[in-house]
Amino acid sequence: MQQLISLLVENKPGALMRVAGVLTSRGYNIDSLTVAKTLDPTLSNMTIVVNVESSTHDEELLIKQIKRLVDVVEVVDLTDSQAVTRELALIKVTVSPDMRPALLKEADIFRARVVDAAATSYTLEVTGAGEKLDALIGLLHNYGEVEMIRSGAMAMGRSPKVDHREAFAEASRVSDKVRETVKI
Repeated sequence: MQQLISLLVENKPGALMRVAGVLTSRGYNIDSLTVAKTLDPTLSNMTIVVNVESSTHDEELLIKQIKRLVDVVEVVDLTDSQAVTRELALIKVTVSPDMRPALLKEADIFRARVVDAAATSYTLEVTGAGEKLDALIGLLHNYGEVEMIRSGAMAMGRSPKVDHREAFAEASRVSDKVRETVKI
């Protein structure tokens, strides 16, 4: 089973190595790992997809072990929660001149952009869920030789659903209080 974990870590040398060390020393296989600075330059965000046994105990134990690391500020298990998950892929396809228009139509269906064009190939950029990228890559093999590089998953928890009528009523109450205070 794949577990999707989001970490907020201190942006210090060795933080990535310590997190990866916890995973590999316990025999977990890392499927993808994405790391980047946050808006706060002292912190980085890691998104990890790891294969674990399909036991809830193993998932909880992994989260506890990661939380104990010195550089880890926050750990969120996004596996069973509502999260937005995206990957990025750059895909170079060798394609014959007569197949180029068809390839461009297929790429457009997947909202892939051409980022480089050569006499014998196109390089496409596509973002989306992993399944979408897998489907496009499988399809592109019909056009010719495929070369690909792909990021790991990036994930962010969704905001809670809000009743817009309730939010509007709250905004109106706040606005009325401000008017009373300022006496407009």
